[in-house]
Amino acid sequence: MRNPQGPSGLGDFYLLRPAQKITWTSCLVLLVAGFLSLSAWAAELGPRTVVDDLGRQIILLKTPLRIVSLAPSITETLFAIGLGTRVVGVTQFCDYPPEAQSKPQVGYTHPNLEAIVALEPDLILAPRELLRVDILGKLEQLHIPTYVLDATTVASILARIQTLGRILEASAAADDVVHRMQRHIGEITARTARLSRPRVLYVLNSEPLITIGPGSYLHEAIAIAGGSNVAARARVAYPRLSMEVVLQEDPEVILFPTGRAEGIAEGEEERWQRWSTLSAIRLKQLRRVPNELLNRPGPRIVQGIEALARAIHPDAFDERRAQ
Repeated sequence: MRNPQGPSGLGDFYLLRPAQKITWTSCLVLLVAGFLSLSAWAAELGPRTVVDDLGRQIILLKTPLRIVSLAPSITETLFAIGLGTRVVGVTQFCDYPPEAQSKPQVGYTHPNLEAIVALEPDLILAPRELLRVDILGKLEQLHIPTYVLDATTVASILARIQTLGRILEASAAADDVVHRMQRHIGEITARTARLSRPRVLYVLNSEPLITIGPGSYLHEAIAIAGGSNVAARARVAYPRLSMEVVLQEDPEVILFPTGRAEGIAEGEEERWQRWSTLSAIRLKQLRRVPNELLNRPGPRIVQGIEALARAIHPDAFDERRAQ
């Protein structure tokens, strides 16, 4: 007779009829089957080693169920792949989705280690650009697994979402999010592929003037959106430009990332009106883009890229003209 649960829950065994002769062979078969079942069960619960974007080996003793996120983009990713309930700590800038605002806050560039320890996390997820070496060293001393992420291209943003899905055993949800992002990017590319590529200046700061260059995913985002970055020849991801260089490159569109808590202050574009010889000033193409979509390398970056495309090519995204 078949036993659906198996003795002690160790496998799918068969009960022998009273008249059935028990042999050493049958006993051996039962023992081997039980051993294999236990081995498979132990392997699922055993430790895993994963490598983060700093090349560090992180040992996970089990699937992380209590996670502290040290970046808004990471928090958004965790919620997007259905793991919001595992998030036990966030930064003060983690405001999306709205449910994230109810999570305990542990700080941002200077995270509160005592607050983190009190949350008893089994994994911390942190961005490379904000995590200081001394903080990382202290977390290592506390034996709290800390996985550092670094996304420098749009493709790597998508790849990091899938990586988190694998680490946290949510691959199906992560793959679904990435596939939808890829379709959205394809739609944007299709709209801008045959359009002219105006010269674009992306203003991170006016005085001193800081913009984006190769090595930043925003440089690639401008290209996907159908623009040509005037700082394309810069040697660093976030270069400083002199006004002499800006006047020489003569941007046709100047973009100002704005938002509630981050980005350029509203009205910043007024300070640029004095440079009346710039094409962007003459063409009245000084435009704002949502910083909360563009400054966070997570699931909503594709919405940020569409916002860039709408700012660079407004006519191509004017639904009224498309009708």
